[in-house]
Amino acid sequence: MTVLTPALPAQAVAEIETRRTAYSKVFWRIVPFLMLCYVVAYLDRVNIGFAKLQMSADLGFSETVYGLGAGIFFIGYFLFEVPSNVILHKVGARMWIARIMITWGLISAGFMFVTSAPTFYLLRFLLGVAEAGFYPGIILFLTYWYPSHRRAKIIAVFMSAIPVSGILGNPLSGWIMDSFDGAHGLAGWQWMFLIEAVPAVLLGIAVLFFLDNGIRQAKWLSETEKQTLEEEIAREERHKESGHSVAGIFRDRRVWLMCLIYFTFVMGQYGLTFWMPTLVKATGITGNFNIGLISAIPFICAVVVMNLFGRSADRHRERRWHLVVPALLGAVGFVVAAASSNLTIAIAFLSVAAAGAITCAPLFWSLPTSFLAGTGAAAGIALINSVGNLAGFVSPYLVGYLKDLTGATQVGMYALAAILVLGAVLVLTTPPKLVNR
Repeated sequence: MTVLTPALPAQAVAEIETRRTAYSKVFWRIVPFLMLCYVVAYLDRVNIGFAKLQMSADLGFSETVYGLGAGIFFIGYFLFEVPSNVILHKVGARMWIARIMITWGLISAGFMFVTSAPTFYLLRFLLGVAEAGFYPGIILFLTYWYPSHRRAKIIAVFMSAIPVSGILGNPLSGWIMDSFDGAHGLAGWQWMFLIEAVPAVLLGIAVLFFLDNGIRQAKWLSETEKQTLEEEIAREERHKESGHSVAGIFRDRRVWLMCLIYFTFVMGQYGLTFWMPTLVKATGITGNFNIGLISAIPFICAVVVMNLFGRSADRHRERRWHLVVPALLGAVGFVVAAASSNLTIAIAFLSVAAAGAITCAPLFWSLPTSFLAGTGAAAGIALINSVGNLAGFVSPYLVGYLKDLTGATQVGMYALAAILVLGAVLVLTTPPKLVNR
């Protein structure tokens, strides 16, 4: 016997269609543009990994000097993250994100003038200061548009910029370094820094004309669509705790647990992205462009996996195991890739490591944004991101130090695997009722 499903009232059908149309407009208006901005941001942050292939030899940098320079970015990032995000919340995303992108583009171009370790350290620190607030600012900005039950998928799409920057940026960086080396008396790595800094400045200017601070300012939405989106956001805000002040964030033990969890995931992410070209070169691949092409493979896998997990997490409204599984996959990938001397096996398990470690980041943000609200959310997201990103200092320095100490990268990869396992365990200590929304 056929069971008939009652037809929805015409008003309910109209509301569903309005909501669908509104979110479709929001997605296509802001998400691809923000993703492009983050591709450029991430490329300018980690292209030092490719520059190392020439730069270290030209300037006489040891593995430890490189690791310290790569990591010191995150000291500046840490110190200015919270104030930057609070300013963004007060003055609006459009003006502040434009400021961030233009200043980091100019500083990134300045790396072509590096001649010594102190200059290298100084510019990496200033780049961190300039970029502080961009990533947590975007996470905060997305909470203005999307409720938590839609957010994991959107953040996963946005953070696909990380592997996309590896897919496109690694071959591009290798090609620039090979093709421009010696042109007008400049080394290939100098040309790479200059050329890859230009898009940041241009996109920063574009932000001023393209980005809206929130739903109410979006002229491309109808009044009905604005009200529909605002009601969804307001409905979620009513279920959050309202007592988070900026000072209160620093006293909330749950926020510090989030900091620690994110720290473990960022350790794996940056251990991979900063050292990927070196790891691929160690398998016997020669030529910067070839290294770039092979380095792109793990990031292609990461794009697919992170979006599958993001969709699944939102569909099931389950957050914890959607973090634990990729963290453990990343750990397995690091261990097997480090232990193997076979090129095919090493690349296959570097792909597993990339898929696991990079997937953790976008899914993680469903945890703290499920209980933070208002100015407390601005400060809390920034605090978690800044403390977590100190791992960006620790991770490359640790791997570089262990490589200098042992003469091989394996020990560093094993350490990163253990840290990802710790992160998985910490995720399971979070109450399901707090985060599964």
